[in-house]
Amino acid sequence: MLTRQEAIEAIAGQEFEVVVIGGGITGAGVALDAASRGYSVALLEGRDFAIGTSSRSSKMVHGGLRYLENFDIGLVREALLERQLMVELAPHLVYPTPFLVPALGEEKRSRRIGLGLNAYDVMAGVRTGTKNRREYRGLRRPGEAEGGWSPDRHRTIDRDEIISLVPALADRDPESAYMFYDCQTDDARLVLTVLGEAERFGAACLNGAEVTSVSGERGKQSTVTFRDAASGESVSVGALNVINATGVWADQIRPGEIENEEDIPKIAPSRGTHLLFSDEDIDMDRAACIVPAGEGRSIFALPWLGRTLVGTTDSDYDGDIDHVAPDAADVEYLLGATNEFFGCSLTESDAVGAYAGVRPLISTGDPRKSVDISRRAELYETSSGMLTITGGKLTTWRRMAKQTVDRMVERAGRDAPCRTDEIPLGMAASESELDAPEGVGEEAVAQLAFRYGHAAVRVLDMARQRPELAEPIVDGRPDLMAEIVLACRAEQASSVADVLLRRTRLGLTAGASLGSAESVRHVAELMAETLGWSQAQVNAECDRWVDTARAEGLDPARLQ
Repeated sequence: MLTRQEAIEAIAGQEFEVVVIGGGITGAGVALDAASRGYSVALLEGRDFAIGTSSRSSKMVHGGLRYLENFDIGLVREALLERQLMVELAPHLVYPTPFLVPALGEEKRSRRIGLGLNAYDVMAGVRTGTKNRREYRGLRRPGEAEGGWSPDRHRTIDRDEIISLVPALADRDPESAYMFYDCQTDDARLVLTVLGEAERFGAACLNGAEVTSVSGERGKQSTVTFRDAASGESVSVGALNVINATGVWADQIRPGEIENEEDIPKIAPSRGTHLLFSDEDIDMDRAACIVPAGEGRSIFALPWLGRTLVGTTDSDYDGDIDHVAPDAADVEYLLGATNEFFGCSLTESDAVGAYAGVRPLISTGDPRKSVDISRRAELYETSSGMLTITGGKLTTWRRMAKQTVDRMVERAGRDAPCRTDEIPLGMAASESELDAPEGVGEEAVAQLAFRYGHAAVRVLDMARQRPELAEPIVDGRPDLMAEIVLACRAEQASSVADVLLRRTRLGLTAGASLGSAESVRHVAELMAETLGWSQAQVNAECDRWVDTARAEGLDPARLQ
Protein backbone atom coordinates (compact mmCIF):
# COMPACT_ATOMS: atom_id res chain seq x y z
CA MET A 1 0.00 0.00 0.00
CA LEU A 2 0.94 3.67 -0.33
CA THR A 3 2.39 5.27 2.78
CA ARG A 4 0.17 7.88 4.42
CA GLN A 5 2.38 10.67 3.09
CA GLU A 6 2.28 9.25 -0.43
CA ALA A 7 -1.50 8.87 -0.21
CA ILE A 8 -2.00 12.46 1.01
CA GLU A 9 0.19 13.79 -1.80
CA ALA A 10 -1.81 11.74 -4.31
CA ILE A 11 -5.19 12.94 -2.96
CA ALA A 12 -4.87 16.53 -1.63
CA GLY A 13 -6.28 19.13 -3.99
CA GLN A 14 -6.91 16.59 -6.72
CA GLU A 15 -10.09 15.67 -8.58
CA PHE A 16 -11.36 12.10 -8.74
CA GLU A 17 -14.21 10.44 -10.51
CA VAL A 18 -15.00 8.54 -7.31
CA VAL A 19 -14.36 9.36 -3.65
CA VAL A 20 -15.24 6.52 -1.28
CA ILE A 21 -15.84 7.40 2.37
CA GLY A 22 -15.19 4.44 4.65
CA GLY A 23 -12.35 1.92 4.78
CA GLY A 24 -14.12 -1.24 5.88
CA ILE A 25 -14.73 -4.21 3.60
CA THR A 26 -17.57 -2.52 1.70
CA GLY A 27 -15.60 0.66 1.02
CA ALA A 28 -12.52 -1.35 0.06
CA GLY A 29 -14.67 -3.42 -2.30
CA VAL A 30 -16.15 -0.31 -3.93
CA ALA A 31 -12.66 1.15 -4.40
CA LEU A 32 -11.43 -2.06 -6.06
CA ASP A 33 -14.51 -2.42 -8.25
CA ALA A 34 -14.46 1.19 -9.45
CA ALA A 35 -10.69 1.33 -9.98
CA SER A 36 -10.69 -1.95 -11.92
CA ARG A 37 -13.35 -0.49 -14.24
CA GLY A 38 -11.08 2.43 -15.08
CA TYR A 39 -12.34 5.11 -12.67
CA SER A 40 -9.96 7.36 -10.77
CA VAL A 41 -10.59 6.58 -7.10
CA ALA A 42 -9.69 7.98 -3.70
CA LEU A 43 -10.72 6.24 -0.48
CA LEU A 44 -10.88 8.13 2.84
CA GLU A 45 -11.09 6.37 6.21
CA GLY A 46 -11.65 8.50 9.30
CA ARG A 47 -9.61 6.42 11.76
CA ASP A 48 -8.12 3.12 10.60
CA PHE A 49 -8.93 0.60 7.92
CA ALA A 50 -11.36 -2.10 9.15
CA ILE A 51 -11.73 -0.33 12.50
CA GLY A 52 -15.44 -1.09 12.79
CA THR A 53 -17.54 -4.13 11.97
CA SER A 54 -14.99 -5.34 9.42
CA SER A 55 -12.52 -6.35 12.15
CA ARG A 56 -15.14 -7.47 14.71
CA SER A 57 -17.07 -10.16 12.83
CA SER A 58 -17.32 -13.88 13.57
CA LYS A 59 -14.57 -14.45 10.95
CA MET A 60 -16.91 -16.51 8.78
CA VAL A 61 -17.52 -16.46 5.05
CA HIS A 62 -20.74 -18.44 4.92
CA GLY A 63 -24.16 -18.79 3.45
CA GLY A 64 -25.99 -18.29 6.73
CA LEU A 65 -27.72 -21.57 7.44
CA ARG A 66 -29.97 -19.96 10.04
CA TYR A 67 -31.30 -17.45 7.51
CA LEU A 68 -33.20 -20.35 5.96
CA GLU A 69 -35.39 -20.34 9.07
CA ASN A 70 -36.59 -16.87 8.05
CA PHE A 71 -37.02 -18.06 4.43
CA ASP A 72 -34.40 -15.55 3.25
CA ILE A 73 -33.59 -17.90 0.38
CA GLY A 74 -32.20 -15.24 -1.95
CA LEU A 75 -29.67 -14.00 0.59
CA VAL A 76 -28.47 -17.54 1.38
CA ARG A 77 -28.06 -18.40 -2.30
CA GLU A 78 -26.21 -15.15 -2.98
CA ALA A 79 -23.90 -15.66 0.00
CA LEU A 80 -23.12 -19.27 -0.94
CA LEU A 81 -22.12 -18.24 -4.46
CA GLU A 82 -19.88 -15.48 -3.08
CA ARG A 83 -18.36 -17.94 -0.61
CA GLN A 84 -17.34 -20.24 -3.43
CA LEU A 85 -15.89 -17.34 -5.39
CA MET A 86 -13.84 -16.06 -2.44
CA VAL A 87 -12.25 -19.50 -1.98
CA GLU A 88 -11.14 -19.35 -5.60
CA LEU A 89 -9.92 -15.73 -5.53
CA ALA A 90 -8.18 -15.84 -2.12
CA PRO A 91 -7.48 -19.50 -1.24
CA HIS A 92 -4.82 -18.52 1.31
CA LEU A 93 -7.18 -16.20 3.15
CA VAL A 94 -10.65 -17.75 2.81
CA TYR A 95 -10.49 -21.39 3.78
CA PRO A 96 -12.90 -24.26 4.39
CA THR A 97 -13.81 -25.48 7.85
CA PRO A 98 -16.00 -28.49 8.74
CA PHE A 99 -19.02 -27.52 10.83
CA LEU A 100 -20.68 -30.07 13.10
CA VAL A 101 -24.21 -30.32 14.46
CA PRO A 102 -23.80 -33.13 17.01
CA ALA A 103 -26.46 -35.14 18.80
CA LEU A 104 -25.50 -35.20 22.48
CA GLY A 105 -26.90 -37.32 25.29
CA GLU A 106 -30.49 -38.29 24.57
CA GLU A 107 -30.78 -35.80 21.72
CA LYS A 108 -31.53 -37.10 18.25
CA ARG A 109 -30.44 -35.53 15.02
CA SER A 110 -32.96 -32.93 14.03
CA ARG A 111 -34.88 -33.80 10.88
CA ARG A 112 -35.46 -30.06 10.40
CA ILE A 113 -31.71 -29.38 10.36
CA GLY A 114 -31.21 -32.23 7.91
CA LEU A 115 -33.76 -30.71 5.56
CA GLY A 116 -32.08 -27.30 5.94
CA LEU A 117 -28.70 -28.78 5.05
CA ASN A 118 -30.21 -30.44 1.97
CA ALA A 119 -31.40 -27.02 0.84
CA TYR A 120 -27.98 -25.55 1.67
CA ASP A 121 -26.32 -28.14 -0.55
CA VAL A 122 -28.69 -27.50 -3.44
CA MET A 123 -28.27 -23.72 -3.36
CA ALA A 124 -24.48 -24.05 -3.20
CA GLY A 125 -24.56 -26.17 -6.34
CA VAL A 126 -22.95 -29.04 -4.46
CA ARG A 127 -23.00 -32.49 -6.03
CA THR A 128 -21.83 -35.81 -4.77
CA GLY A 129 -18.76 -37.41 -6.21
CA THR A 130 -15.39 -35.95 -7.09
CA LYS A 131 -16.12 -34.17 -10.37
CA ASN A 132 -16.94 -30.93 -8.55
CA ARG A 133 -14.18 -31.11 -5.95
CA ARG A 134 -11.66 -28.33 -5.45
CA GLU A 135 -8.57 -29.11 -3.47
CA TYR A 136 -6.13 -26.56 -2.15
CA ARG A 137 -3.46 -28.88 -0.84
CA GLY A 138 -0.42 -27.49 0.89
CA LEU A 139 -2.12 -24.29 2.04
CA ARG A 140 -2.52 -25.25 5.69
CA ARG A 141 -3.92 -22.54 7.90
CA PRO A 142 -3.14 -22.07 11.59
CA GLY A 143 -4.95 -24.75 13.55
CA GLU A 144 -5.90 -26.68 10.38
CA ALA A 145 -4.58 -30.10 9.48
CA GLU A 146 -3.55 -31.02 5.96
CA GLY A 147 -6.51 -30.95 3.64
CA GLY A 148 -8.44 -28.74 1.34
CA TRP A 149 -11.79 -27.54 0.12
CA SER A 150 -14.18 -30.30 -0.73
CA PRO A 151 -17.68 -29.01 -1.45
CA ASP A 152 -19.37 -32.37 -1.15
CA ARG A 153 -22.83 -32.76 0.29
CA HIS A 154 -23.27 -32.74 4.03
CA ARG A 155 -23.05 -36.13 5.65
CA THR A 156 -23.52 -37.90 8.97
CA ILE A 157 -20.39 -38.83 10.92
CA ASP A 158 -19.94 -41.17 13.89
CA ARG A 159 -18.51 -40.68 17.37
CA ASP A 160 -14.90 -41.46 16.46
CA GLU A 161 -14.80 -38.92 13.65
CA ILE A 162 -16.49 -36.29 15.83
CA ILE A 163 -13.86 -36.70 18.56
CA SER A 164 -11.02 -36.58 16.05
CA LEU A 165 -12.31 -33.22 14.83
CA VAL A 166 -13.48 -31.78 18.17
CA PRO A 167 -11.65 -33.44 21.10
CA ALA A 168 -13.52 -31.16 23.51
CA LEU A 169 -16.66 -33.26 22.95
CA ALA A 170 -15.09 -36.53 24.11
CA ASP A 171 -16.71 -36.40 27.57
CA ARG A 172 -20.14 -35.66 26.08
CA ASP A 173 -20.11 -39.01 24.24
CA PRO A 174 -21.75 -37.78 21.01
CA GLU A 175 -23.71 -40.41 19.13
CA SER A 176 -23.44 -38.83 15.68
CA ALA A 177 -23.38 -35.46 13.97
CA TYR A 178 -24.24 -33.74 10.75
CA MET A 179 -21.10 -32.35 9.08
CA PHE A 180 -21.12 -29.64 6.42
CA TYR A 181 -18.61 -27.06 5.19
CA ASP A 182 -18.46 -23.30 5.45
CA CYS A 183 -15.46 -20.97 5.36
CA GLN A 184 -13.41 -18.77 7.68
CA THR A 185 -11.14 -15.78 7.17
CA ASP A 186 -9.29 -13.01 8.96
CA ASP A 187 -11.72 -10.16 8.32
CA ALA A 188 -9.29 -7.25 8.87
CA ARG A 189 -6.64 -8.90 6.70
CA LEU A 190 -9.24 -9.40 3.96
CA VAL A 191 -9.91 -5.64 4.03
CA LEU A 192 -6.20 -4.80 3.76
CA THR A 193 -5.79 -7.27 0.91
CA VAL A 194 -8.69 -5.78 -1.06
CA LEU A 195 -7.32 -2.27 -0.46
CA GLY A 196 -3.95 -3.40 -1.79
CA GLU A 197 -5.59 -4.72 -4.95
CA ALA A 198 -7.52 -1.43 -5.34
CA GLU A 199 -4.23 0.48 -5.23
CA ARG A 200 -2.75 -1.91 -7.80
CA PHE A 201 -5.49 -0.62 -10.14
CA GLY A 202 -4.63 3.00 -9.37
CA ALA A 203 -6.75 3.90 -6.31
CA ALA A 204 -5.26 6.02 -3.52
CA CYS A 205 -6.33 4.88 -0.03
CA LEU A 206 -5.79 6.94 3.14
CA ASN A 207 -6.61 6.34 6.80
CA GLY A 208 -6.67 9.01 9.51
CA ALA A 209 -8.78 11.13 7.15
CA GLU A 210 -11.99 12.11 8.96
CA VAL A 211 -14.47 13.60 6.52
CA THR A 212 -15.84 16.85 7.94
CA SER A 213 -18.02 18.03 5.07
CA VAL A 214 -19.41 17.06 1.69
CA SER A 215 -20.75 19.85 -0.50
CA GLY A 216 -22.18 19.77 -3.99
CA GLU A 217 -25.26 19.14 -6.07
CA ARG A 218 -26.46 16.22 -8.13
CA GLY A 219 -24.73 16.10 -11.51
CA LYS A 220 -22.00 18.52 -10.47
CA GLN A 221 -18.60 18.05 -8.88
CA SER A 222 -18.68 17.78 -5.10
CA THR A 223 -16.02 18.85 -2.65
CA VAL A 224 -15.08 16.43 0.11
CA THR A 225 -13.15 17.95 3.02
CA PHE A 226 -11.31 15.90 5.62
CA ARG A 227 -9.04 16.48 8.59
CA ASP A 228 -5.62 14.85 8.39
CA ALA A 229 -5.05 13.11 11.74
CA ALA A 230 -1.27 13.51 11.55
CA SER A 231 -1.08 17.24 10.81
CA GLY A 232 -4.52 18.41 11.96
CA GLU A 233 -4.85 20.28 8.69
CA SER A 234 -8.03 20.48 6.63
CA VAL A 235 -7.68 18.95 3.16
CA SER A 236 -10.11 19.08 0.23
CA VAL A 237 -10.59 16.81 -2.76
CA GLY A 238 -12.94 17.03 -5.75
CA ALA A 239 -15.35 14.20 -6.56
CA LEU A 240 -17.76 13.54 -9.42
CA ASN A 241 -19.26 10.68 -7.38
CA VAL A 242 -19.32 10.34 -3.58
CA ILE A 243 -19.90 6.88 -2.10
CA ASN A 244 -20.86 6.61 1.56
CA ALA A 245 -19.63 3.20 2.72
CA THR A 246 -19.19 3.97 6.41
CA GLY A 247 -21.35 1.13 7.70
CA VAL A 248 -22.76 1.82 11.14
CA TRP A 249 -21.69 5.47 10.79
CA ALA A 250 -23.62 5.94 7.52
CA ASP A 251 -26.29 8.20 9.01
CA GLN A 252 -23.60 10.64 10.21
CA ILE A 253 -22.52 11.55 6.68
CA ARG A 254 -24.70 14.47 5.56
CA PRO A 255 -27.07 13.87 8.51
CA GLY A 256 -29.52 16.58 7.45
CA GLU A 257 -30.02 14.96 4.09
CA ILE A 258 -30.44 11.55 5.69
CA GLU A 259 -32.98 12.76 8.25
CA ASN A 260 -35.04 15.06 6.04
CA GLU A 261 -35.56 13.00 2.94
CA GLU A 262 -38.32 10.43 2.81
CA ASP A 263 -37.83 6.72 2.21
CA ILE A 264 -34.21 6.79 3.36
CA PRO A 265 -33.42 3.69 5.44
CA LYS A 266 -31.92 4.25 8.87
CA ILE A 267 -29.26 2.22 10.65
CA ALA A 268 -30.41 -0.11 13.45
CA PRO A 269 -27.14 -1.07 15.23
CA SER A 270 -26.87 -4.61 16.54
CA ARG A 271 -24.10 -5.71 18.90
CA GLY A 272 -22.33 -9.04 18.50
CA THR A 273 -20.12 -10.24 21.38
CA HIS A 274 -17.40 -12.89 21.13
CA LEU A 275 -15.12 -14.72 23.57
CA LEU A 276 -11.84 -16.50 22.88
CA PHE A 277 -10.45 -19.46 24.83
CA SER A 278 -7.21 -21.40 24.68
CA ASP A 279 -7.27 -24.88 23.19
CA GLU A 280 -6.43 -26.20 26.67
CA ASP A 281 -9.89 -25.10 27.78
CA ILE A 282 -11.80 -25.96 24.59
CA ASP A 283 -9.96 -28.10 22.06
CA MET A 284 -11.69 -27.65 18.71
CA ASP A 285 -8.77 -28.88 16.63
CA ARG A 286 -10.10 -28.88 13.02
CA ALA A 287 -13.85 -28.29 13.12
CA ALA A 288 -16.46 -25.82 14.32
CA CYS A 289 -19.70 -26.58 16.14
CA ILE A 290 -23.15 -25.06 16.08
CA VAL A 291 -24.00 -24.67 19.77
CA PRO A 292 -27.63 -24.48 20.99
CA ALA A 293 -28.18 -21.34 23.06
CA GLY A 294 -31.82 -21.56 24.14
CA GLU A 295 -35.09 -20.22 22.73
CA GLY A 296 -34.33 -21.72 19.34
CA ARG A 297 -31.13 -19.67 18.98
CA SER A 298 -27.61 -20.91 18.43
CA ILE A 299 -24.03 -19.68 18.54
CA PHE A 300 -20.78 -20.91 17.01
CA ALA A 301 -17.64 -22.36 18.55
CA LEU A 302 -14.86 -22.46 15.98
CA PRO A 303 -11.07 -22.73 15.78
CA TRP A 304 -9.40 -19.45 14.78
CA LEU A 305 -5.72 -18.51 14.94
CA GLY A 306 -4.97 -21.21 17.48
CA ARG A 307 -7.86 -20.20 19.76
CA THR A 308 -11.45 -21.27 20.14
CA LEU A 309 -13.77 -18.42 19.17
CA VAL A 310 -17.26 -18.43 20.70
CA GLY A 311 -20.01 -16.16 19.44
CA THR A 312 -22.04 -14.36 18.55
CA THR A 313 -24.82 -12.49 20.28
CA ASP A 314 -27.32 -10.36 18.43
CA SER A 315 -28.87 -7.56 20.46
CA ASP A 316 -30.09 -4.02 19.87
CA TYR A 317 -27.41 -1.42 20.62
CA ASP A 318 -27.69 2.31 21.32
CA GLY A 319 -24.27 3.00 22.90
CA ASP A 320 -21.00 4.50 21.67
CA ILE A 321 -20.35 3.09 18.20
CA ASP A 322 -16.71 4.26 18.24
CA HIS A 323 -15.79 2.00 21.16
CA VAL A 324 -17.96 -1.09 21.50
CA ALA A 325 -17.34 -3.41 24.45
CA PRO A 326 -18.86 -6.82 25.18
CA ASP A 327 -21.90 -6.62 27.40
CA ALA A 328 -21.69 -8.49 30.71
CA ALA A 329 -25.07 -10.11 30.06
CA ASP A 330 -23.90 -11.22 26.61
CA VAL A 331 -20.76 -12.74 28.14
CA GLU A 332 -22.90 -14.64 30.65
CA TYR A 333 -25.14 -15.86 27.81
CA LEU A 334 -22.15 -17.15 25.79
CA LEU A 335 -20.59 -18.81 28.83
CA GLY A 336 -23.86 -20.53 29.74
CA ALA A 337 -24.35 -22.01 26.28
CA THR A 338 -20.69 -23.02 25.99
CA ASN A 339 -20.53 -24.70 29.40
CA GLU A 340 -23.71 -26.67 28.81
CA PHE A 341 -22.64 -27.82 25.36
CA PHE A 342 -19.09 -28.89 26.25
CA GLY A 343 -19.84 -29.96 29.81
CA CYS A 344 -17.32 -27.55 31.35
CA SER A 345 -17.41 -24.72 33.89
CA LEU A 346 -15.62 -21.81 32.28
CA THR A 347 -15.85 -18.25 33.65
CA GLU A 348 -14.97 -14.89 32.14
CA SER A 349 -11.53 -15.12 33.78
CA ASP A 350 -10.77 -18.20 31.66
CA ALA A 351 -11.22 -16.25 28.41
CA VAL A 352 -7.96 -15.13 26.80
CA GLY A 353 -9.74 -12.38 24.95
CA ALA A 354 -13.07 -10.83 24.04
CA TYR A 355 -14.45 -8.34 21.57
CA ALA A 356 -17.69 -6.89 20.30
CA GLY A 357 -18.76 -5.30 17.04
CA VAL A 358 -21.82 -3.49 15.75
CA ARG A 359 -23.71 -4.64 12.66
CA PRO A 360 -25.11 -1.88 10.44
CA LEU A 361 -28.53 -3.44 10.04
CA ILE A 362 -31.29 -1.58 8.25
CA SER A 363 -34.26 -0.52 10.37
CA THR A 364 -37.51 -1.96 9.14
CA GLY A 365 -39.67 0.36 11.16
CA ASP A 366 -41.24 -2.54 13.05
CA PRO A 367 -40.61 -3.70 16.61
CA ARG A 368 -38.70 -6.90 15.70
CA LYS A 369 -35.48 -7.63 17.53
CA SER A 370 -32.22 -7.18 15.63
CA VAL A 371 -31.75 -10.94 15.38
CA ASP A 372 -34.84 -11.09 13.18
CA ILE A 373 -33.86 -8.23 10.83
CA SER A 374 -32.66 -9.27 7.38
CA ARG A 375 -28.93 -9.02 6.58
CA ARG A 376 -29.66 -7.72 3.09
CA ALA A 377 -27.78 -4.70 1.80
CA GLU A 378 -29.45 -1.41 0.93
CA LEU A 379 -28.27 1.05 -1.71
CA TYR A 380 -29.89 4.46 -1.86
CA GLU A 381 -29.28 7.85 -3.44
CA THR A 382 -30.00 11.17 -1.75
CA SER A 383 -30.81 14.49 -3.42
CA SER A 384 -27.14 15.51 -3.69
CA GLY A 385 -26.41 12.40 -5.75
CA MET A 386 -24.41 10.72 -2.99
CA LEU A 387 -24.77 6.94 -3.00
CA THR A 388 -24.93 5.13 0.34
CA ILE A 389 -24.40 1.38 0.61
CA THR A 390 -24.95 -0.27 3.97
CA GLY A 391 -26.36 -3.35 5.68
CA GLY A 392 -25.29 -6.66 4.21
CA LYS A 393 -22.74 -9.11 5.59
CA LEU A 394 -19.03 -9.83 5.27
CA THR A 395 -19.58 -12.67 2.80
CA THR A 396 -21.40 -10.50 0.26
CA TRP A 397 -19.01 -7.54 0.21
CA ARG A 398 -18.06 -8.00 -3.44
CA ARG A 399 -21.68 -8.10 -4.59
CA MET A 400 -22.49 -5.00 -2.51
CA ALA A 401 -19.62 -3.16 -4.18
CA LYS A 402 -20.77 -4.30 -7.62
CA GLN A 403 -24.31 -3.11 -6.90
CA THR A 404 -22.97 0.32 -5.96
CA VAL A 405 -20.64 0.80 -8.90
CA ASP A 406 -23.24 -0.61 -11.32
CA ARG A 407 -25.60 2.18 -10.21
CA MET A 408 -22.88 4.78 -10.74
CA VAL A 409 -22.04 3.39 -14.18
CA GLU A 410 -25.71 3.26 -15.17
CA ARG A 411 -26.47 6.87 -14.30
CA ALA A 412 -23.37 8.01 -16.24
CA GLY A 413 -24.28 5.91 -19.28
CA ARG A 414 -20.83 4.37 -19.24
CA ASP A 415 -19.80 0.98 -20.61
CA ALA A 416 -17.72 -0.46 -17.78
CA PRO A 417 -18.56 -4.04 -16.75
CA CYS A 418 -17.60 -5.43 -13.35
CA ARG A 419 -14.33 -7.41 -13.20
CA THR A 420 -14.01 -8.34 -9.53
CA ASP A 421 -15.24 -11.89 -10.06
CA GLU A 422 -11.92 -12.63 -11.78
CA ILE A 423 -9.39 -10.50 -9.87
CA PRO A 424 -7.21 -12.55 -7.50
CA LEU A 425 -6.98 -11.19 -3.97
CA GLY A 426 -3.31 -11.46 -3.18
CA MET A 427 -1.15 -14.43 -4.17
CA ALA A 428 -1.15 -17.65 -2.20
CA ALA A 429 2.02 -19.29 -0.94
CA SER A 430 2.43 -22.67 0.68
CA GLU A 431 4.59 -23.08 3.76
CA SER A 432 7.12 -25.04 1.72
CA GLU A 433 7.62 -21.99 -0.52
CA LEU A 434 8.55 -19.74 2.41
CA ASP A 435 12.19 -19.82 3.50
CA ALA A 436 12.06 -19.16 7.22
CA PRO A 437 15.17 -17.87 9.01
CA GLU A 438 16.49 -19.52 12.15
CA GLY A 439 14.19 -19.04 15.12
CA VAL A 440 10.94 -18.79 13.14
CA GLY A 441 8.89 -21.93 13.85
CA GLU A 442 6.35 -23.84 11.78
CA GLU A 443 3.34 -22.23 13.49
CA ALA A 444 4.62 -18.75 12.67
CA VAL A 445 5.25 -19.70 9.03
CA ALA A 446 1.75 -21.20 8.74
CA GLN A 447 0.20 -18.04 10.11
CA LEU A 448 2.28 -15.82 7.82
CA ALA A 449 1.21 -17.87 4.79
CA PHE A 450 -2.41 -17.47 5.81
CA ARG A 451 -2.19 -13.78 6.70
CA TYR A 452 -0.06 -12.45 3.83
CA GLY A 453 0.12 -15.15 1.17
CA HIS A 454 3.23 -14.66 -0.96
CA ALA A 455 3.80 -11.25 0.68
CA ALA A 456 4.97 -13.19 3.75
CA VAL A 457 8.35 -13.24 2.00
CA ARG A 458 8.77 -9.57 2.97
CA VAL A 459 8.22 -10.35 6.64
CA LEU A 460 10.65 -13.26 6.58
CA ASP A 461 13.30 -11.21 4.74
CA MET A 462 13.15 -8.56 7.46
CA ALA A 463 13.41 -11.24 10.15
CA ARG A 464 16.43 -12.71 8.36
CA GLN A 465 18.20 -9.35 8.10
CA ARG A 466 17.48 -8.41 11.72
CA PRO A 467 17.26 -11.49 13.98
CA GLU A 468 15.53 -9.50 16.73
CA LEU A 469 12.56 -9.11 14.34
CA ALA A 470 12.19 -12.90 14.27
CA GLU A 471 11.14 -12.80 17.93
CA PRO A 472 7.45 -13.16 18.85
CA ILE A 473 5.56 -10.02 19.81
CA VAL A 474 3.89 -11.89 22.67
CA ASP A 475 5.41 -14.98 24.26
CA GLY A 476 3.58 -18.12 23.20
CA ARG A 477 2.00 -16.54 20.11
CA PRO A 478 3.36 -16.87 16.54
CA ASP A 479 3.06 -13.18 15.51
CA LEU A 480 6.54 -11.77 14.73
CA MET A 481 8.12 -8.40 15.54
CA ALA A 482 8.85 -7.98 11.81
CA GLU A 483 5.10 -7.66 11.23
CA ILE A 484 5.11 -4.43 13.22
CA VAL A 485 7.66 -2.91 10.84
CA LEU A 486 5.68 -4.05 7.80
CA ALA A 487 2.47 -2.62 9.28
CA CYS A 488 4.09 0.80 9.71
CA ARG A 489 5.97 0.88 6.40
CA ALA A 490 3.41 -0.67 4.08
CA GLU A 491 -0.03 -0.69 5.75
CA GLN A 492 -0.40 2.82 7.26
CA ALA A 493 -0.41 1.61 10.88
CA SER A 494 0.11 4.64 13.11
CA SER A 495 -0.90 3.45 16.59
CA VAL A 496 -0.34 0.46 18.85
CA ALA A 497 -4.04 -0.36 18.47
CA ASP A 498 -3.66 -0.44 14.67
CA VAL A 499 -0.96 -3.11 15.05
CA LEU A 500 -2.48 -5.19 17.85
CA LEU A 501 -6.12 -5.09 16.76
CA ARG A 502 -6.07 -5.00 12.95
CA ARG A 503 -2.60 -5.75 11.43
CA THR A 504 -1.99 -8.64 13.81
CA ARG A 505 -4.93 -9.88 15.89
CA LEU A 506 -3.13 -10.11 19.23
CA GLY A 507 -5.53 -7.67 20.85
CA LEU A 508 -8.23 -10.31 20.31
CA THR A 509 -6.30 -13.56 20.72
CA ALA A 510 -4.29 -12.39 23.75
CA GLY A 511 -6.29 -9.41 24.96
CA ALA A 512 -6.44 -10.58 28.57
CA SER A 513 -2.64 -10.43 28.87
CA LEU A 514 -2.10 -7.09 27.12
CA GLY A 515 -3.65 -4.65 29.58
CA SER A 516 -0.30 -3.33 30.74
CA ALA A 517 2.11 -5.94 29.43
CA GLU A 518 5.75 -5.26 28.67
CA SER A 519 5.14 -6.50 25.13
CA VAL A 520 2.95 -3.46 24.45
CA ARG A 521 5.91 -1.19 25.16
CA HIS A 522 8.06 -3.30 22.83
CA VAL A 523 5.48 -2.70 20.09
CA ALA A 524 5.47 1.05 20.75
CA GLU A 525 9.27 1.27 20.80
CA LEU A 526 9.64 -0.57 17.49
CA MET A 527 6.97 1.66 15.98
CA ALA A 528 8.90 4.69 17.30
CA GLU A 529 12.04 3.47 15.54
CA THR A 530 10.11 3.05 12.30
CA LEU A 531 7.96 6.18 12.45
CA GLY A 532 10.29 8.55 14.30
CA TRP A 533 8.32 8.91 17.53
CA SER A 534 9.73 10.59 20.61
CA GLN A 535 9.84 8.87 24.00
CA ALA A 536 6.88 10.99 25.04
CA GLN A 537 4.92 9.59 22.09
CA VAL A 538 5.90 6.05 23.08
CA ASN A 539 4.58 6.63 26.61
CA ALA A 540 1.40 8.21 25.29
CA GLU A 541 0.76 5.29 22.93
CA CYS A 542 1.19 2.76 25.74
CA ASP A 543 -1.32 4.70 27.85
CA ARG A 544 -3.67 5.01 24.91
CA TRP A 545 -3.57 1.24 24.41
CA VAL A 546 -4.54 0.61 28.03
CA ASP A 547 -7.47 3.01 27.60
CA THR A 548 -8.53 1.27 24.36
CA ALA A 549 -8.30 -2.20 25.90
CA ARG A 550 -10.46 -1.09 28.80
CA ALA A 551 -13.01 0.82 26.67
CA GLU A 552 -13.43 -2.09 24.24
CA GLY A 553 -13.51 -4.83 26.89
CA LEU A 554 -10.66 -6.88 25.43
CA ASP A 555 -10.15 -8.54 28.84
CA PRO A 556 -13.58 -9.97 29.77
CA ALA A 557 -12.57 -10.40 33.42
CA ARG A 558 -12.40 -6.60 33.71
CA LEU A 559 -15.88 -5.89 32.36
CA GLN A 560 -17.91 -3.63 34.61
